[in-house]
Amino acid sequence: MKSTNTIIIGAGQAGLALSRCLQGFGLDHVVLERGQAAQSWTERWDSLRLLSPNWMTRLPGFRYSGSAPDGYMGRDEVITYLQRYAASFGAPVLEETPVRRVRPADGGFIVDAGGGTWRAENVVIATGHCQETRIPGMAAFLPRRVEQVPASRYRRPGQLPEGGVLVVGASATGVQLADELLRSGREVTIATGRHTRLPRRYRGKDILYWLDWTGALRRPLSDMPDRRAAASEPSLQLVGDEAGRNVDLAALSHRGVRLAGRLTSIDGVLARFGDDLPSNAASADLQMGRLLERIDRQIEAHGLGGRFPAGGGWEPTPRVATPREIDLEKAGIRCVLWATGYRRSYPWLDAGVLDDRGEVVNERGVTRVPGLFVLGLQFMIRRNSSLIDGVGEDAVEIATAIRNRAGWRRREAA
Repeated sequence: MKSTNTIIIGAGQAGLALSRCLQGFGLDHVVLERGQAAQSWTERWDSLRLLSPNWMTRLPGFRYSGSAPDGYMGRDEVITYLQRYAASFGAPVLEETPVRRVRPADGGFIVDAGGGTWRAENVVIATGHCQETRIPGMAAFLPRRVEQVPASRYRRPGQLPEGGVLVVGASATGVQLADELLRSGREVTIATGRHTRLPRRYRGKDILYWLDWTGALRRPLSDMPDRRAAASEPSLQLVGDEAGRNVDLAALSHRGVRLAGRLTSIDGVLARFGDDLPSNAASADLQMGRLLERIDRQIEAHGLGGRFPAGGGWEPTPRVATPREIDLEKAGIRCVLWATGYRRSYPWLDAGVLDDRGEVVNERGVTRVPGLFVLGLQFMIRRNSSLIDGVGEDAVEIATAIRNRAGWRRREAA
């Protein structure tokens, strides 16, 4: 049996950031990865680009240094970036080593992975927030002639059958894929629920510039009145685009995407929708307006109004007629693309730390089992906890907890 101080499960941005921090503390560790480093990024659609500009791609001891700081890395560029990051400090990544089981044992953990067994004082679950598409039970009522594709399996428009597409879900993934499918010549309907609307650019800068400058992205979970709701907050309706293209519902509607409310039921080829689009859109518009007003106030408070003059405002989401039901067959819809959010899956974790939804119960990444940590979940500590630009700060905190635990163990042994 092999042994190490800490085992990190997952070699994406979270696992690699933590590896860099542990190396800085001189703590022995390994990173176990089921595929190659940055494997989860290889499983996203071909045209995927980061929501944040390249200059925000910052990890502990590493940051973007290319010639396009205001551009947006594509999927393959992100993979290369993370693999370069791992190589920059010699991250001890064991690739093609899927974890089979993790269980507490004698104050530490036994980890079965690949063809071997490890003993470790600490285990950090860094498998990410976006693992498997969460598909509602109503999907079982669709006939086989209507193809169903989870967003996690979508790669490009040509993969889908000819005909119209119903995209279910209006967070970042849903609106981006609806936009791509529309531009490929498809007729697209998008079923929308609660969502977060933002402009790509505001007062001459990328909106993420303002969220970074005002500290909004670093807002801690502890500040939120409803922490559980915050942890499931819809992702931003943005797409990485140097031209500043918007993909919110207003923009999609103008381009020809048919808007519908939340998908409520399926009966064969008959899809039914709620009447909640007007209220959800009004709420998203209101929240966006308040955020932009806060940005305006801070710009003026710093005397920057002349440097960043106000533009022409923004357009409310249009009040369009929305269907309450659609006969998919008559409408020519041959495919349903599920962009209904993601769920985590830990079939290998035998530690009694999952709640009734299958999520790891934690407080700032620390579970109730001593030595078991989690990293890279949405809004785990701060609003940007699952982003490349935010996970590093969380990694420092988890690495410090591991170092302190190692120091406590040494004192106990003495």
